Amino acid sequence: MTARRRITALATVAGVLIPLIPLAAAGTATATPDDAMVACAPVLAAGSLDEAFTAAASVTGVPEELLKAVSYMESRWDQHAGQVSADGGYGVFNLAGGHLPGHAHGDGLPLSAITDKEGPARQGTPELARAAALTGLTEATLRSDAQANVCGGAALLASYRAQGDGRNQPAAAASDDLTSWEDAVSRMSDVEGFATRVYTTLREGAGTTTPQDGAVILAANRDVAVPDAANASDPEADCPADLGCEWLPAPYEKGSPDLPDNTGDYGNHDQADRTGPGGPSLDYILIHDTETAYQPSVNLVQDPTYLAWNYTLRSEDGHVANHLDPADVGWHAGNWFLNMHSIGVEHEGWAGTGAWFTEAMYQSSAALVRHLAAEHDIPLDRAHIIGHDQVPGILPGYTKSVHWDPGPYWDWDHYFELLGAPIGGDLETTTNVEPGDVVEVRTGYADNPNTVTGCDEASPGSGGCVVGAGTNFRYLHQAPSDDAPLAKDPGWKPDGADGTTYASDVSARVQSGHKLVVDQVEGDWLGVWWAGSLAWLHNPADRPVVVPATAQTITVAGEAPAPVFGRAYPEEAAYAEHPDVPVQEVTPIEYQVGVGQTYAVSDDHVASDYYRATTFDGTGPGDRTVVRGEDVYYQVWLAHRHVYVNAADVELHDPVVADVSGPSVEGRTKPGKLLTAEPGTYLPGDVDITYQWLRDGEPVHRAMLPWYRVTGRDRGAEISVEVTVSAEGHTSASYRSEPRHVPGR
Repeated sequence: MTARRRITALATVAGVLIPLIPLAAAGTATATPDDAMVACAPVLAAGSLDEAFTAAASVTGVPEELLKAVSYMESRWDQHAGQVSADGGYGVFNLAGGHLPGHAHGDGLPLSAITDKEGPARQGTPELARAAALTGLTEATLRSDAQANVCGGAALLASYRAQGDGRNQPAAAASDDLTSWEDAVSRMSDVEGFATRVYTTLREGAGTTTPQDGAVILAANRDVAVPDAANASDPEADCPADLGCEWLPAPYEKGSPDLPDNTGDYGNHDQADRTGPGGPSLDYILIHDTETAYQPSVNLVQDPTYLAWNYTLRSEDGHVANHLDPADVGWHAGNWFLNMHSIGVEHEGWAGTGAWFTEAMYQSSAALVRHLAAEHDIPLDRAHIIGHDQVPGILPGYTKSVHWDPGPYWDWDHYFELLGAPIGGDLETTTNVEPGDVVEVRTGYADNPNTVTGCDEASPGSGGCVVGAGTNFRYLHQAPSDDAPLAKDPGWKPDGADGTTYASDVSARVQSGHKLVVDQVEGDWLGVWWAGSLAWLHNPADRPVVVPATAQTITVAGEAPAPVFGRAYPEEAAYAEHPDVPVQEVTPIEYQVGVGQTYAVSDDHVASDYYRATTFDGTGPGDRTVVRGEDVYYQVWLAHRHVYVNAADVELHDPVVADVSGPSVEGRTKPGKLLTAEPGTYLPGDVDITYQWLRDGEPVHRAMLPWYRVTGRDRGAEISVEVTVSAEGHTSASYRSEPRHVPGR
């Protein structure tokens, strides 16, 4: 399917423009018959974007929740600082602003030019121009002002409703009947199944906060009926049946038909048995962006002289093209070990801009990845659903050349919510952090702008960096101060230079979902281990960015640093059973685990293997063979990129039970009264708890129940409770409540 951005056609009869039905026919709009325009003044005067939706509903008759749901699917309520979106739209309603050759356009377009987009091919009117004519606002204002854009979008939706079934007849149903708006909603986008996605959003609700426009909340409405989406996937595609995936296979061909079948000149992927007993296993899903538009991308993946990945997603509508059988190995990661074990998913867009990452594409991608993860038993976490920017180099000096997509503007928080595995679960971010704790970073996105520079230089086609745009990371510093230099990364910058804000520089960026081990705490700053050094993360009380977490950890086993690897290849002895397979060197890369440093483990049993594939028909010496070793590797959160350490070089420590909220003491501290211990909540959730009551910090004899009766001995003392929490596979931990004072006589 080829979709085109909304260009509404001019309906003509014998060359005469058909006028628009007055907007008042849509509901209780305040527009008058004299001007037939929406009066946007109340919308522009609203105190926030959320209030602007309320005002727009009042002046147009469009239900407020419907306005929010449509806008959410168009932009996730993001004005994008007036920048054009992937499909040529502007603002929170993504109003299309393209112009067709030969058509009059510009501010002040007559209302008669604003008509239904259904009908035979003819000259068209962009949404932005129609909204300007409906509201009297300039196109520039609609592009730049979020609240003006809301009024324009509401006016368009009301106009479609007024036109009823497309024959310029007003709709008969009540304006607050959400079901009756389905046709009007579908006309707001050329995306197939758009109305289904809008009504799903109405049913499930949504919410976000941006620094510029504040919070917008859409409460879930479980009474909403969601229209069926007739969008069946091609039977050959490995996709959810209703996602509408297209089977667009990548070629497996010799470089020339005249070459022998055992040639090493072939493309653009390798055949394997990753979904069967032959292996290698599928362990990761890699998130990429295309760095070009959709059509050039699928042209490339169909070129036998290029390289293949598994899926390509189109930005405009989330359309999915499937190129490879999951059994086969794509060439997309820049690291053969990751190629062996991963599925590559390319998203239309550029790493230097978030405008291309549409809600339609996020939702399609999440539906696809949920399906693949369930099918291939891949964990839905940030250690196994990873960006290309998390792939390590394979040899010293290679890491600096590994790609950095999908970049700082891919919303990992939102993506994992769509996956049904929110980062940090349902835990609140916290400042209750102590040295030795493991924390998981959750940065937020829309309310998490950071300075990013050089977007178009680093990712040509991205355009300039958008000031105030949401990002998926926080910067780490070399000291506990915003003025301190950014953290270093010896892989990304082997010359020892400081990290920078340049768009491709991941040296000092810790993303949502990354787990860190805290070594020091100074005020609002957490000293964490990062890329071989102590780095500092700002965790302010008014907006903390970490949640409590548990993880196995590693330290060096001896008195020397431990080497770090970009591939978990087998030991030399493993090749003895496969004499035709050349031994692959296991070479450390640029990082080390230093003495005294502690890092969180993201996978405690990484397959030690190597898949050989060098000839077209697989008849070359040792071809299509998996060499499996005895060595065990751990995958580690060491820097922005995932890396591997050999289990023999480090000590593995069980995760420690972590407190989400520690114990407290309830009741009156008066002799004869009963105090009750509230045990608190912990990670993991299934724990065993024992109690010990304390008087002035010392154990009270035999006081080991969840309650304690205050006695005369306690007068003038501080009473507290200590709980010891244990869980299977975890190291037990003890936590004390705040003391409660017992008055003296």
